[in-house]
Amino acid sequence: MSTPRERFIAALERRPIAGRVPHFELVFFLTMEAFGKIHPSHRAYGQWAQMTDTERALHRNEMADLFIQTAERYEHSAIFLHPNPGSQEEVLRLIDLVREKSGDQYFLMLHGDPTYAIPNGENMQEWTEWLYSDIDGAKKQAQRDVDGAIERATQLKAHGGIDGFALCSDYCFNDGPFLSPDLFAEVVTPYLTQICAAYRELGLYSIKHSDGNIMPIIDQLVDARPDALHSLDPQGHVDIAEVKKQYGDRVCLIGNVNCGMLTSGTEEDIIESARYCIRHGMPGGGYIFSTSNCAFTGLPLERYELMWKVWHDEAIYPEALTQ
Repeated sequence: MSTPRERFIAALERRPIAGRVPHFELVFFLTMEAFGKIHPSHRAYGQWAQMTDTERALHRNEMADLFIQTAERYEHSAIFLHPNPGSQEEVLRLIDLVREKSGDQYFLMLHGDPTYAIPNGENMQEWTEWLYSDIDGAKKQAQRDVDGAIERATQLKAHGGIDGFALCSDYCFNDGPFLSPDLFAEVVTPYLTQICAAYRELGLYSIKHSDGNIMPIIDQLVDARPDALHSLDPQGHVDIAEVKKQYGDRVCLIGNVNCGMLTSGTEEDIIESARYCIRHGMPGGGYIFSTSNCAFTGLPLERYELMWKVWHDEAIYPEALTQ
């Protein structure tokens, strides 16, 4: 019997599998409601340096256990690690702890996107003015960012334990990309292509995430050759049926269960959104079930579990798919 990690990799490689479709969430923030514990990324460790070695080890162990506990309860095939604190030393310790405790059961990933994202509201105007006034400088900075990410990935690969990266730079609003497709092609796509190729050469996988309406730039995203696209945001007018038809033979698809429906829809809306994704994502393989973002703070646990039950009961390939 294959492990969850092996099935996740098979989906990323668009190889046929039998049995249940792989599932994971980019982040599962509902750990307080599910387990009575704060999610690791939400914890504040301002006095980390003052702690004894014993206390730091206890915190590390609890964080590792919570990642694994979440994956076990909800049958996730992958874990997106959020090291906290985030020093390189702590990153490596967390990787080692999760591998020590879970073996090769789960696909482990870290954040690893050096490309330009939508700037935050505090510096959006300043960043945009800089970009338009100094395109050459922006390209040089983009290249430095890629070079730094490749160096980090090379070190992580040498250390071992990591399978790939979630590339979490958001590019789009619900009505379209922040940058025009032409400008995106100049200052983002070449560097996204480079980092995906570098990860692939290292034997690491890349899952490209962006919320919003990616359709005006989806050709560029697919041409950059990430192993998967996430989140296929229906609130940004992205339809998994359309994306599967046009690109399903070139890239694994992850997501599209409507996060808006999870909070404001009826139970029937949630069930139908999950079933729609399963119906259109599954054919031919190359599909991983998830929400169109993450299991976010404020989402009632029972709503996530309703969606999860649809996946658990219905997202199952027949044995004949492997033949």
